[in-house]
Amino acid sequence: MAHQAKDRITSIQTAVILANTMLGAGILTLPRTVAEKTGTPDGWISVIIGGFLAIAAGLIMVMLSKPFRGKTFYEYIGQITGKWLGSLISLIVVGYFCLIASFEIRVLAEVADFFLLEGTPSWAIIMVFMWVSLYLVTGGINAIARLFEIILPITIFVFVIVTFFGITLFDVDNLRPVLGQGVMPVLNGVKTTAITFTGFEAILIIIAFMHRPEKASKAVIVGTSIPLMIYIITVVMVIGSLSVDGVVTRTWPTLDLVRSVEIEGLIFERFESFLLVIWIMQIYSTFTMTYYAASLGLSQMSKRNLNGFLYGLLPVVFLMANIPKNLAGVFRMGDFIGNLSLYLFGAMPLLLLAISKLRGHKGEGISRK
Repeated sequence: MAHQAKDRITSIQTAVILANTMLGAGILTLPRTVAEKTGTPDGWISVIIGGFLAIAAGLIMVMLSKPFRGKTFYEYIGQITGKWLGSLISLIVVGYFCLIASFEIRVLAEVADFFLLEGTPSWAIIMVFMWVSLYLVTGGINAIARLFEIILPITIFVFVIVTFFGITLFDVDNLRPVLGQGVMPVLNGVKTTAITFTGFEAILIIIAFMHRPEKASKAVIVGTSIPLMIYIITVVMVIGSLSVDGVVTRTWPTLDLVRSVEIEGLIFERFESFLLVIWIMQIYSTFTMTYYAASLGLSQMSKRNLNGFLYGLLPVVFLMANIPKNLAGVFRMGDFIGNLSLYLFGAMPLLLLAISKLRGHKGEGISRK
């Protein structure tokens, strides 16, 4: 499917889209999940390793896409695996993006209901955000990129301010001893942290829209490094303030930490409201990008207009978001998505790259001028 001439994004916009897609609901629960897996204060080391693995996987995807300039994963997968297998893989990837979209929007509803809009039906919260997202994606990848360029700086600014206030509760002794039980606890936590970087696979789609796709590798590194730094700071601050034992007993430890902050003489007392505002925007960003990626996949596979699939997928995602019966079910859904991500975008791109090399794909993709 040919892309419209206006559908061009810069390498900076690509990095911003990747960063926003990765910065989803994970930050609200990451300190707890990594503390549960490691059982030690060394979770921040697991986060670093998971981040580097995400960067490596992203670079492999860039190498996979390089011969097919101007084409998305959905458009070139058939040239690597054959038409029927390629269609099956594309459908699985579409389903994967739908799962992420439904998970993010459900977490948004759970958090908003618990902290902000108590008693509000989840369907009302979900539908409002879905329609706002629909309005954005009808403008195409350029509209998405421009909004994300506004959201990311606000996120970083508010995050730094909230983190600065949280320093009053920080105790470095809660992070000691480093590697006190060896490296095995750290390795046990790597899978959990790698799952938190889910969203880097969006490069398979957005690289086709890049004005200069040769800079995609740099965009992947920068785009992944921003969430990596934020996740490291979050895990260090939360575990350093609440301790490992204190973190594993809390559902939303990041928010609990911010709620514990008290600064005398300030007008604002509920600092978690600031964090919630920016993370609602981040969850919205992740939902928007994955919803767009799923709709674009169906559009390109069927060679039909994108708008029809944007409207058609809304009820599907809504129903999927309501499958979990409770919060425990939502977390199980997140674990399933994370495990699926490891197979789909951890192992598969490397295999596809090897097949592509064997079949001699060296740049027969359509050039973008």
